[in-house]
Amino acid sequence: MAVNRDKPDLWKADVALSVDMYNTWFINFAPQAFRETRVKVTEVVASNLKATDNLKNLHLEILRQNPGILSTLRMCTCPPIARDRLIGLAGVAKSVVDRMEIQGKLPVRLTSDRLNEELRKITSIVSRLADRDIFPWLDTNQTPTETEIYRAATIVADRLCGSSADPIVRNAQETRQLREIAAWLDGHSYRLLPAAQRVRFNEMPPGTYSFRLNIPVNLSDEGERQSIFLLMR
Repeated sequence: MAVNRDKPDLWKADVALSVDMYNTWFINFAPQAFRETRVKVTEVVASNLKATDNLKNLHLEILRQNPGILSTLRMCTCPPIARDRLIGLAGVAKSVVDRMEIQGKLPVRLTSDRLNEELRKITSIVSRLADRDIFPWLDTNQTPTETEIYRAATIVADRLCGSSADPIVRNAQETRQLREIAAWLDGHSYRLLPAAQRVRFNEMPPGTYSFRLNIPVNLSDEGERQSIFLLMR
């Protein structure tokens, strides 16, 4: 049995320190990570809006040229619609929407006419549900100002980030964890193996460590899986 595995009462101090460290990090740095991501997403949204002439010219060819724009378009509606909701409202195949959003690609097994029909359904729903409070120029037919466009882009970006707030925080938290682990190991004379230095887990030189080094694991019911977060020797 591993050391202290049968003595959970000895974990409490370490657990408390770990929780305190995470809470301190979250309060001080999670908002910053979210804001930085939102700035980047705002730039992407602004570019996507420009491609659609700020939603005034939303046609299927835009989706053909940039399938990944779909996630932005879903956040431009009132109310913002989830992926499954879009599939139901537009009556489009789930495989079409999933491939566009997850892989940023068009489906390859549909005929051109069938694909056009699916994309036309999507643009029709987005145009019908477009949020007029965010895009008031859709009703007035006036040319929006740069300030109005930027304001709309930030709102849509905020919606996008809000729908993925947990992954944003998790990614930032993982970066913090790796930094803390690396600092401790470096301070104890361990050496990080460069990512480009491909070695098998059982060939690592003594005194080295690596993050996300793949190793084979034989699982009787699932075959072989490769996964490890930290490996040190």
